[in-house]
Amino acid sequence: MADLNTIPKWHRELEIFSRIKPIVILEGNVLDRYVYPVDSACGVPKGTIMSGLSAYLNTFLTDCGTDIVVEYDSIRGFRNIGRPSGEDTPLSRFAGISGANIQNGVIDAPFAAPRNGIEGTAPAIIARALEQHESSVCVIMNFASRYITGPQHNPIEDVNAFTLLQQAGLSSTNYRKRITGPDGKISQENRDSLNSVFIIVNKLNDLPSWFFLDNPAVKVINISTPRREERETFIKGGNNFSSFFDRQIYNEEIGFYQQPENQHLLEELQNKFIGATDQFSFTDINSLRLLCKNEKLHLKELPSVVDLFKFGLKDNPWNAIDRTQVANAFEILQRRVKGQDLALKKTVDVIKRAVTGMASLQHSSNSHPKGVLFFAGPTGTGKTELAKSMAELIFGDEKNFIRFDMSEFSQSHSDQRLLGAPPGYVGYEAGGQLTNAVRNNPFSIILFDEIEKAHPLILDKFLQILEDGRMTDGQGKTVYFSEAVIIFTSNLGISQEIQDPATGMVQRKQVVTPELDYEEVQQKVMEGIERYFKEKISRPEILNRIGENIVIFDFIRPQVAELILNSQIKKIISRVSEEKKISIEISDKAREHLLEAAKGNLENGGRGIGNVVESHLINPLSRALFDLNVAENGTLKVVDIRDNGSIYELECEVL
Repeated sequence: MADLNTIPKWHRELEIFSRIKPIVILEGNVLDRYVYPVDSACGVPKGTIMSGLSAYLNTFLTDCGTDIVVEYDSIRGFRNIGRPSGEDTPLSRFAGISGANIQNGVIDAPFAAPRNGIEGTAPAIIARALEQHESSVCVIMNFASRYITGPQHNPIEDVNAFTLLQQAGLSSTNYRKRITGPDGKISQENRDSLNSVFIIVNKLNDLPSWFFLDNPAVKVINISTPRREERETFIKGGNNFSSFFDRQIYNEEIGFYQQPENQHLLEELQNKFIGATDQFSFTDINSLRLLCKNEKLHLKELPSVVDLFKFGLKDNPWNAIDRTQVANAFEILQRRVKGQDLALKKTVDVIKRAVTGMASLQHSSNSHPKGVLFFAGPTGTGKTELAKSMAELIFGDEKNFIRFDMSEFSQSHSDQRLLGAPPGYVGYEAGGQLTNAVRNNPFSIILFDEIEKAHPLILDKFLQILEDGRMTDGQGKTVYFSEAVIIFTSNLGISQEIQDPATGMVQRKQVVTPELDYEEVQQKVMEGIERYFKEKISRPEILNRIGENIVIFDFIRPQVAELILNSQIKKIISRVSEEKKISIEISDKAREHLLEAAKGNLENGGRGIGNVVESHLINPLSRALFDLNVAENGTLKVVDIRDNGSIYELECEVL
């Protein structure tokens, strides 16, 4: 008995509904190769790779006892499946029961025609075949998504064609197959067989909705990409695994893995590859097989062929990360992000999980992003800076940091800018900003800044990215996010809309202030986030995808403000020294002035401190350097900073 885990769900549906539904519509992964999951009664052994869905269905239907199986499409007409024409073929018998004529090995028939010529159309021929009682017959209508596309088709003609096909299904007959015994008598072991038509489409909505909705004669079956058990059979079954490698390489290396103490290594290698091909079609896996053989990869390199197929890279940058850097990640990140120790700890955990390859352990998909983080809290507290720091820490360069300002995607149609316009629309050739960026640099930190400003329909697009780590753009190309860390930032919960009971006017009031301690900040921000996703936009599933990876940033506290200020002053002194060859000294009195000004602007966080440094130090310093004409290798000492109205001036000494 066949293992049910290796039999696709859609195959089991075929076994049930092919005997009771005269019209079966197959959609989804219909252009793939397929592995026949059982030993066929007509001689096709289990595990045989079928060249296409028509060949698969022909084997299946023949096993079910169908007398005549033919294929049709609107270009080549009716024809035999996988066999030449002749006097006694399925096509010749089909012509006999349908009254059609064979010419040059095919029955040429358009799908749609004017009403006075409908008799010679494919639906009319199919209708006659389905209504007869002489033989059980099935017509496989391939490439049905193309039957009514294009401006050359008259809608009335298309409606007539599908109406006739619908009528044919509703009037299809059950044929009781009579089994003749050795003595020439009819056996009592009769078998019902249903005359039927199988329609193969890419998407169900390629057909008129009225044709299949509420139609009792129709069963729709979705063909999904192969499940893990099916991929395992495809990769491990028979001699399939050896076919992935150059014969000489395989023969030289397989002996090592066949030793009893090393057999688990082969199992781990195969399982890692099987997991990495999640959502891949059999056609994709076959391409991996050819790529692996052409590149002469060694057995231990098998999983790397997936990265080569997805990204054109044989060596995954995640595998080249300096583990010492990751071990010291907290201290390294702390140099750039001050006063956010709890946020840094949670972030470092995500980084280590990504580096160790454990990001997808809890997910059904092995293509889940390397990490997902949701940075929330007051403005100017280091959310964007931490994302940039992660890119430099992990990949050694901030060029692997990709940022999208989600306030630019506040309209429902903005998804076309992210993912690309569909065919026929302006901008189709350009592709999407997000998909292009990830395709060009899949190993990156992707920041979606102020996510709450995006239209809710845009947020729906992130569900597939967060779950499957992949997205199909407007051009139909698959973009993979499985090697990226996805980060959202948000200011949700900091303020909320409050209605004045007297005037009825709605005003936005800040409810999270620096006077609150961190625990209160966490609580109020989380409440704001949950209220927004669950109540305001009704998208709780987005929060479910993010899980426990919400990181709440604290306000910049006074003691932290001094650290940030000193860091910025140090950076200014260093830049002036490098670029101007001038030494800058800041007196304690001047530093005290800057610190007091910085502490008075903490509501704006680190950004506010930066504004203070710019207005109180950088602007007057640039004037002083110019006015005093300080020469190279000279030293300028800032003695004091004075407020001259709205302009700050420095009291300086040239040493």
